[in-house]
Amino acid sequence: MFEYIRTHQRLMQFLLLLIIFPSFAFFGIESYTRSRGGEDVVATVAGQSITQQEFDATLRDQLNRFRQMYGPQFDSKMLNTPMARQEILDELIARKAIAAEVARTNLTVTDQTLQQSILATPGLTKPDGSFDVENYKASLAAQGMTPPMYEQRLRQDMVLQQLLNAVQGTSFIPKLVAERLMLINEQEREVSALTFKTASYIPQVKITDEMLKAYYEKNAAQFEIPEQIKAEYVVLSNDALASQTTVSESDIQSFYEQNKKTYSTDEQRRASHILIGVKKEASDAEKSKAKGKAESLLSDLRKNPTTFAKLAKENSQDPGSAERGGDLDFFSKGMMVKSFEDAAYKLKVGEISDVIQSDFGFHIIQLTAVKPAAVKALDEVKSQIIADIQRQKAAKAYKDAAESFGNIAYEQPDSLKPLADKFKLKIETVNSLGKQINPAIPAGVLTNNAKFLKAIFSDEAVKKKHNTEAIEVAPNTLIVGRVLEYKAVSKRPFDEVKSVISTRLTQTEAESLATKDGLAKLAALKAQDATQGFSDLKVVSKAKSQGVSPKALAEILKADTQKLPAFVGVSDGIDSYTIYRIGKVMAGVPDQAARAGELKQIKSIVSQQEAFTYIEALKARSKVTINKPAISTAAVSAP
Repeated sequence: MFEYIRTHQRLMQFLLLLIIFPSFAFFGIESYTRSRGGEDVVATVAGQSITQQEFDATLRDQLNRFRQMYGPQFDSKMLNTPMARQEILDELIARKAIAAEVARTNLTVTDQTLQQSILATPGLTKPDGSFDVENYKASLAAQGMTPPMYEQRLRQDMVLQQLLNAVQGTSFIPKLVAERLMLINEQEREVSALTFKTASYIPQVKITDEMLKAYYEKNAAQFEIPEQIKAEYVVLSNDALASQTTVSESDIQSFYEQNKKTYSTDEQRRASHILIGVKKEASDAEKSKAKGKAESLLSDLRKNPTTFAKLAKENSQDPGSAERGGDLDFFSKGMMVKSFEDAAYKLKVGEISDVIQSDFGFHIIQLTAVKPAAVKALDEVKSQIIADIQRQKAAKAYKDAAESFGNIAYEQPDSLKPLADKFKLKIETVNSLGKQINPAIPAGVLTNNAKFLKAIFSDEAVKKKHNTEAIEVAPNTLIVGRVLEYKAVSKRPFDEVKSVISTRLTQTEAESLATKDGLAKLAALKAQDATQGFSDLKVVSKAKSQGVSPKALAEILKADTQKLPAFVGVSDGIDSYTIYRIGKVMAGVPDQAARAGELKQIKSIVSQQEAFTYIEALKARSKVTINKPAISTAAVSAP
């Protein structure tokens, strides 16, 4: 929005990533506080390691997030550059440094605060309003986590945010400075444009074979085909074993009887109420007045119970239910305060209670419906029971089979068939495996796993065509692979890429010619003003770009206008070089509503600068060591 943002893009990128990095919800990355021995270390921060696996997982997680945000138009190559990988490493270093400071200052989050955060997670509430524990566990299991693992991670994230909020809360910006920034933001400039189109220069470009070959040799890496493997593999997992498990009718009946409570629903009651609110610490006089009003309403209801909804809308001080005539929908035991619950469960449908006191005030309750306790019939839950039994049996079978699976892979290294036959598994095939994790492939794909790729590209697997060892790539999931074909690093033939190189060089040369003429014209205009060839005048500002590109608008607005006309030249990518003539500068019309939003944004930027400065200080204190060769090998192939 302001010049500050334009000149502090690195800060803005950092803060954007800091916002989207936290492992809230169920998109967890490898815990930033966990270290694993035996893996390549990308960096160390305050004695804690950032492993290659953690880095790759973070990169993959970022790709998934951007793909969800931008859809098909997102190009994964944007994050497969040295600069992008370095920025991601910087974010991981920042998190480690903050985590070290949290540990040093003994910051913590209470169990109650943690519980409230989890209970507020979208999608984990049953229709009756209660927390869906089973869905919670299932969602975590899908991410390879248990509730304790997730809760520890969430607690850490909340503590980090608590620390940053405290730092950002100390920021301050003087009123005069904010006013000056907003005046600059409102300023308008009258401009016209003279454009040198790159396309117009293409006929002038002459590309020789020598130029093409020179580009091919100088930029060999652009035409390199990484080493690739075609492999076959088998997977031993709970799911694979579950599909082979048979379940008898007696097993189903027994499981149903033992777990009937799981398929039961408690009695639920629906009630409406009128609340005359009064604080728990209110004076006796205030409580007496509130109670008197409730008793008066109750007296009216005794005479005419059909007016309950009308009186609730007119008198109830519970905003959540008053508009619905006091309706609270269905609830079960444990969901209401005790005095309210006790009264509601003594009523019959249609009955109205006496005045009931709670910490919120005085209630009048009318019971409107009852759902009796019920147990789902066996037929309703039979398929679920079969799946549960299969999972249980598969888990036990997996423990017994895992060791044998690994032994057979080692003892009979020239084929996967013995494994497939023994455990009734299907031999799968995968093509074009690269040596590094491919971030464009979903994280759940087992062959896109760092441990598996390391094993399948080992000399034992590539040169001898032996089975890999049994590798655990997910909880209760083992994979053994075997190389079918290996293709070493190669280079695309010159004739195959010649036309591509020609197009690139032609565009580059045309752009260079356009820019050359544009710069010459710019120098001439600065020496002697002229308007010939320029477009019609238009007025631009931060709020009105008038079709001017963001890059050009930034240059126009920061141009020195002490002497008019002023000129700026801007290369708009590969399409053109444009000269802008600034003829007039005007004060814009203040927009008070917009100013309120701008002031809020200015304060936010200042607070973010405070956080950035603080984090940089923590990083300096944390003795950061970066293993640059490790970060350079973290390159991942992208489609």
